[in-house]
Amino acid sequence: MSYQGKKLINDPNDVVTEFIEGLVETYPGLQYLDGFPDIKVVLRADVSGPSYDKVAVISGGGSGHEPAQSGFVGAGMLSAAICGDIFTSPPVDSILAGIRAVTGPKGCLLVVTNYTGDRLNFGLAAEQAKSEGYSIETVIIGDDCALQPSQGIAGRRGLAGTVLVHKIAGAAAAAGLSLADVAAEAKRASEMVGTMGVALSVCTLPGQATSDRLGPGKMEIGLGIHGEPGAAVADIQPADMVVSHVLRQILSMETRYLPITRGSRAVLMINGLGATPMMELVIIARKAVHQLQLEHGLAVDRVYTGSFMTSLDMAGFSISVMMVNEDILKFLDAPTNAPYWPVGAGGSRPPTKIPVPILHSHARSDEAPILSQELRKDGCLLEAAIEAAARELISLRDTLNEWDSKVGDGDCGTTMSRGAAAILEDMKNHYPLNDAAETVNQIGASVRRVMGGTSGIIYDIFCRAAYAKLKGSTSATSKQWADALEASIDAVSKYGGAKAGYRTLLDALIPASAVLRESLSVGDEPSTAFLVSSEAAKVGAESTKHMQAKAGRSAYVSRDILASVPDPGAMAAAAWYRAAAVAIRNQLSS
Repeated sequence: MSYQGKKLINDPNDVVTEFIEGLVETYPGLQYLDGFPDIKVVLRADVSGPSYDKVAVISGGGSGHEPAQSGFVGAGMLSAAICGDIFTSPPVDSILAGIRAVTGPKGCLLVVTNYTGDRLNFGLAAEQAKSEGYSIETVIIGDDCALQPSQGIAGRRGLAGTVLVHKIAGAAAAAGLSLADVAAEAKRASEMVGTMGVALSVCTLPGQATSDRLGPGKMEIGLGIHGEPGAAVADIQPADMVVSHVLRQILSMETRYLPITRGSRAVLMINGLGATPMMELVIIARKAVHQLQLEHGLAVDRVYTGSFMTSLDMAGFSISVMMVNEDILKFLDAPTNAPYWPVGAGGSRPPTKIPVPILHSHARSDEAPILSQELRKDGCLLEAAIEAAARELISLRDTLNEWDSKVGDGDCGTTMSRGAAAILEDMKNHYPLNDAAETVNQIGASVRRVMGGTSGIIYDIFCRAAYAKLKGSTSATSKQWADALEASIDAVSKYGGAKAGYRTLLDALIPASAVLRESLSVGDEPSTAFLVSSEAAKVGAESTKHMQAKAGRSAYVSRDILASVPDPGAMAAAAWYRAAAVAIRNQLSS
């Protein structure tokens, strides 16, 4: 089964030329040759072939891998990039045009990825340029480590490690080295880098249908950058496990693609394939650095994380490891104004973490919360209520997330569950449950530490206001609890701006507070009053389906969508309130 891919394009046949036009409009240091649609060449605006006094460095290939290669045109990197159609090698005439545009007396190095079409077209263009009197050298890049060493003529594919070779060759050329020396540096760099990729989806070519070749729950290991199948298909695994597998393959002592020994120095490139969020790429980088250091014994001198050589909209990543010495590092750290080379990636690596600053309190030590060895009756009730409320939130995580995905950012359940788990853990260790006020204060501290976002600060305000109301009395009466709830609601309304009917958690807590106070005033048992008020909280939360949001992210969502689900925050508040009320009733009746 397949379906038409979604693309923000015009005519699929014009995507490459329109990309080039947009690129040079965005970066004034770039130009293109006026030869569309046959000639698609991006070049430095400050380089004119006949007068250029340094070695020109040219690369290229099929488009669809942006920012490679055109995004790496700039002083200190590529002099020009030759762009083919999507996943199609550029023709000889286009390559020749690029050579003629930027090559001066010192000659030109062609950096070519190891694909048959690229080798043939760049090779023929090189021969033609030589016949015209140009000095040309060619370096073929094959850094793929996914497959066993080939016995045929195809060899290893050129992948994201090519970008590191671009940087080294460009820096060597900028330093004034001869063509032979620039080529030698590029050749040496190409022999020191290995790459392997993993995909979670296949890519969609402009104007074509999206394939579901992989299917749900699967990933492809060792694929190329043109959507071709990988070496293996496997179930999706946690990031750390995938990274471990990839690095062991790259650094395998059986294939010996890289000349590594423990204590060697290396740089690491984590490359997104087009649709992978930066957060996921950095999680991959985290594991990769640790494994290279701890398992393989390598000193990781530089880490480059981002999207450098993509495959259109493919979800996935590749890892490149390059063995380096001080000379290679100088080339990698040399300045460049190429638009997509990562700024700030050079330089030595300081410690990755430092201690959290600690506030030195002048409070007396006897003011700190003290855990009682034996809980009183009200302490046991408080413990039961807190535990029930927290466990209820944890159980509702997926439901709350599902609701929130329709009206918010989809993380309400995760956030509430994270806070609830912290409360359960901290309660075991240091909640002084015989002191109601201090326990509420500690709940606020737990929430503040782990929840974050709007929910975190709202519940922190909620707890602080309750603590202020309860403070001074270790054993709170039912009236004091009712007063504390009312004070908390007032504080949340004051600082958050929400009121009844705004479609927030207050639409659960305001009716609960009113019913609780009314029930207590007519002489109902506190546990009964608490239980009855929890019903009011539930009704209030469910009524948010019929409200137009006036606060939070839901305020930007249409009324039709809001009518399909209740407010997740209100439902969460009603849930923990109800769970606590039921737990107290059960505790008293047991």
